[in-house]
Amino acid sequence: MPATVLRAHAEDAYAAELAALAAVDDRPRPPRWRLSPWAVTTYLLGGTLDDGTEITPKYLGSRRLMEVAVASLATDRALLLLGVPGTAKTWVGEHLAAAISGSSTLVVQGTAGTPEESLRYGWNYARLLAEGPTRAALVPSPVMRAMETGALVRIEELTRIPADVQDALITILSEKTLPVPELDTQVQALQGFNVIATANNRDKGVNDLSSALKRRFNTLVLPLPDSLEQEVEIVRTRVDSLGRSLELPAALESLAEIERVVTVFRELRSGVTADQRTTVKSPSATLSTAEAISVMTNGLSLAAHFGDGVMRADDVAAGLVGAVVKDPVQDRIVWQEYLETVVKDRREWTDLYRACRELG
Repeated sequence: MPATVLRAHAEDAYAAELAALAAVDDRPRPPRWRLSPWAVTTYLLGGTLDDGTEITPKYLGSRRLMEVAVASLATDRALLLLGVPGTAKTWVGEHLAAAISGSSTLVVQGTAGTPEESLRYGWNYARLLAEGPTRAALVPSPVMRAMETGALVRIEELTRIPADVQDALITILSEKTLPVPELDTQVQALQGFNVIATANNRDKGVNDLSSALKRRFNTLVLPLPDSLEQEVEIVRTRVDSLGRSLELPAALESLAEIERVVTVFRELRSGVTADQRTTVKSPSATLSTAEAISVMTNGLSLAAHFGDGVMRADDVAAGLVGAVVKDPVQDRIVWQEYLETVVKDRREWTDLYRACRELG
């Protein structure tokens, strides 16, 4: 029996939906796009096609934001998705690449050690020494491969890349050309090429983008979910999906556990309770939607392997405390105050209060 991958690429996981959209999509498509901008937006936000095919939503949020993102990629300007951790920047970028280019695997992961070769090209040094600089000895970066094939390339955590390396993008984005002086040639981007970059606005001051580079991006800020209900639905959808892929034989008794975790996160993020009556301190943790998904998935695993298969407060508590208390001194004080002034007074949360207190 063939092994099952832990997480399939978007173009593989949603291949049936992409094929169904392509079959009914009769709207104008930019050069080398697999789908029209309308179909790409439908793929992201979900809907029902004329033939009855259901397209599941990949992003729960403003339709206009996604329309702006798709429209930007149909121009000659790159797209920068900016936001706090957990606002689905990487998720949106992956699905945009899958729907537009049919592949989401051309990726550069930005880190403090990302070299310029990751954005331009490198060399196979064994061949370079044996043959000298030749095209066969050149190792193209994902950016170069995207230029040569007219595809989208994703650059994750752009502001974590050193500033001098970031600047290698300026000529690529403005001239759509990548010079290769060692071969006295250049690579010119084919139609369809563009860049989707992501950046965490909590990293401001790490490696800020130069004004020259900023001008070459259309920047789109992805917000946190507008409402409790919207964030609960995002968490529920992702937890269901992860539970199936991990084959966890457990189930949510109801949405109550998700609602409680999301409420805790939203109150600690905003510094005030949902009824606006009590001010609370905020911890150093980001408490993003992605972390809420992680807390619930961990609870699902505990319920499956050490419980009766139904997730309850005891299964959620450990992950919840771990998500909030990142600083063992400062955050622990914030968490204890929140437990005693907010959680303790909610009668329907007695089991959660007890479970969290038992953890110390």
